[in-house]
Amino acid sequence: MALPVIVDCDPGHDDMVALLLAGRHADLLAVTTVAGNAPLERSTYNALLAIQLFNFTAHVHPGADRPLTAKSGFATGLHGASGLDGPVLPPLHLSPSPRSAVEAILETTRQVDGCWLIGTGPLTNIALSLRADPTLLDRIAGISIMGGGLSFGNVTAGAEFNLWVDPEAAAIVIHSGAPLIISPLDVTHQLMVTPRFADQVRALDSSIASFMADLFRVFAERYRDVFFDEAIGPLHDPCAVLAVTHPELFEFREMAITVVTGHGPGRGLMLADRRASKLDEPINAKVAVRIDADAALDLVLRAIESIP
Repeated sequence: MALPVIVDCDPGHDDMVALLLAGRHADLLAVTTVAGNAPLERSTYNALLAIQLFNFTAHVHPGADRPLTAKSGFATGLHGASGLDGPVLPPLHLSPSPRSAVEAILETTRQVDGCWLIGTGPLTNIALSLRADPTLLDRIAGISIMGGGLSFGNVTAGAEFNLWVDPEAAAIVIHSGAPLIISPLDVTHQLMVTPRFADQVRALDSSIASFMADLFRVFAERYRDVFFDEAIGPLHDPCAVLAVTHPELFEFREMAITVVTGHGPGRGLMLADRRASKLDEPINAKVAVRIDADAALDLVLRAIESIP
């Protein structure tokens, strides 16, 4: 029986793949959106587009349009103003739910025990849900997030985008006591899409395959322009889904994790206490450190192939 999941996201090229995998390999009960890669209105539009393109039935619930205590920061340099630059976006025929993200998270978890919350953007909605109803912790199986970096960042030298945008929300989630899986940059940068992979997707010869191939090619090219010497794009957000649906693809290590809040130079920095001493902080997370990238990319390919 498929695991019930709620995906909280800010699509984003890689969020689209995360939603595809969640709908293919889990019971996708709801999608909630947050300002992150793009403003909330655009994140919601893109999530609705994913549901429409992939023929899923989950409703999309708009959430926080800004972090808990700071101004929003967007990733337009990588994802573009639309959040999904690259493919031609078809007309949208769906509308968002009138229920907010927090309402959807709380009500859905009251109806279905043992849900996983999967966070692929800033963690504002999940933090607000925990604040609104602390008993949420008693109803969920755990929280799987894409965020942070053990050894490097992508906004600053040490801070990853999702944690940097709203470190206060991240701190609430990370220290909530929920069973926690973290997929940091160290593992997501092992799962790369290339123009060659885009060609493999295009060879599936369907309208959705062409859409996703364009998505992958532009995503890889944007990473080349901003970060790398070649066109390779890390599929960050699918790791947070696969860590729940296909944990056998990963090597995990238990760690004590915290995040630096505030507005100083360490903002959003994820700290892992790996001291082998009696001073160690209590372990609060399973952190993915390695992924079988070939197997994961094959799952992506097969998921695209499964869409009529």
